[in-house]
Amino acid sequence: MTAQRDFIPLSIAVLTVSDSRTLAEDSSGDYLVESLTAAGHHLADRALLPDDRYRLRAAVSQWIADDAVDGILVTGGTGFTGRDSTPEALRPLLDKEMSGFGELFRAISFDEIGTSSLQSRAFAGLANATFLFCLPGSTSACRTGWEKIVRDQLDARTRPCNLATLRPRLRE
Repeated sequence: MTAQRDFIPLSIAVLTVSDSRTLAEDSSGDYLVESLTAAGHHLADRALLPDDRYRLRAAVSQWIADDAVDGILVTGGTGFTGRDSTPEALRPLLDKEMSGFGELFRAISFDEIGTSSLQSRAFAGLANATFLFCLPGSTSACRTGWEKIVRDQLDARTRPCNLATLRPRLRE
């Protein structure tokens, strides 16, 4: 019989990327904050910034440099419009890209929205031992990403393996 693992609460920041929303109208950010706290994690910080690659990079860099932040959830800016710049802003910060995240997100999304899933540039990776997940801006896409991928991977009890239990080894 396999030994039961304990839950390890992580400290997670949430960033919404939007030119049109305020924090009061940020249902996607609200969903992520409510979901991560309901799962037992701690909200490290929350921000809403316009689609400006340098402001995004600066904010995320501060969280990445903070040893108290274990992960970052970003919603928005992953599409194809002229202002969507989250991948261009944040990919250069990654030490390692988690290619399977974007692939899995689009595969799951295909079952929900069909070929429209190809318009998603969702991605994830590791930067300075901090997990970074970048999701589309819609609340339904955040729900898909959280409920079907991220929640379980940030839960140390998930078998056979998860990202949460890797935390102590990320700086090796």
